[in-house]
Amino acid sequence: MSQPTQPILPGFKLGKIDINPPIALAPMAGITDLPFRRICRRFGIGLTVTEMIASRAVEQGRERTERMAELDKDESPVSIQIAGSDSKFVVDAAKWAVDHGADFVDINMGCPVKKVVKQVAGSAMLRDESLVARVIDAVVKAVDIPVTLKIRTGWDNQSKNVENIARIAEDNGIQMLTVHGRTRAQMFNGKASWEDIGLAKQAVSIPVIGNGDIIDGESALEMIRQSGCDGVMVGRAVQGNPWVLAEVHAAIMSLPKPEKPSAEEVWAVVHEHMLHLADFHGVKRASKLVRKHVPWYSKGRRGSAEFRSSFQKVFEWDKQIEAAKAYFLSDIHDEEAMSAVRDFAA
Repeated sequence: MSQPTQPILPGFKLGKIDINPPIALAPMAGITDLPFRRICRRFGIGLTVTEMIASRAVEQGRERTERMAELDKDESPVSIQIAGSDSKFVVDAAKWAVDHGADFVDINMGCPVKKVVKQVAGSAMLRDESLVARVIDAVVKAVDIPVTLKIRTGWDNQSKNVENIARIAEDNGIQMLTVHGRTRAQMFNGKASWEDIGLAKQAVSIPVIGNGDIIDGESALEMIRQSGCDGVMVGRAVQGNPWVLAEVHAAIMSLPKPEKPSAEEVWAVVHEHMLHLADFHGVKRASKLVRKHVPWYSKGRRGSAEFRSSFQKVFEWDKQIEAAKAYFLSDIHDEEAMSAVRDFAA
């Protein structure tokens, strides 16, 4: 009788909640809304995180901000991610996140985009370690659920301070740290340093999640080997390919690699994603969003370039569904099928 397989990573507790499997979906602006998280959840992840929400936007009470924090009734464990450098606004945003049903509050100190950095938020905060400490301390004292932190390895190669920030985080009550293995200067370019994630892991006793360049099960295992991290976070590789989460899950749980999805299975997910977008955002907004999401699902398939080009020119909701179905369920060698897709764009 064969022995049951042992997972590569056992998972861990965050407060009273088990994070098992220790696989998280990365928060991605304009992408990880509720419909996207709903699709990804089924593929074996243990934690979802909302899009980053600016603390000032919370204070302004915008409807869009409320929508970004909307959670599924059964979406747990889930974290609402907030950002900002003014302790008052960040504390208010953290309390707001608790009121909206978050299991955890995640503070973003890793976002590299210019408009965030200009406000001395996101990764800009890594240049002021005393500010990092003040904001964390204020939030941890203000809420009664676990507070987590997401960072980069530093501002640039000359000022990497991932170990210092990790220690500051733990000393001020952060219960889990996620490290994207790039500096702010790298943005999303170059290679993520999994060794730098390991420096953070060695510096603290709290769980450390590794993020950056996980594209399949093999890369997830290699990150774990190089960094010793307690869990992994998958980001851009998931766009149009939630099946990568199942592959990472299988690798970490020491299970066989899943089979590639059939055309029917791909279309079922694409169709469901489209319907979730329409239900959540309304058809008018969804028809814009699908021109981003649906072409991602075509990556690596024959005729994908032509499909992406044609699909961008389809604006009516019913025709978008028909065009997507014609593409994903057809034999791409069939010129008649591709002609049908083009006709929807005419």
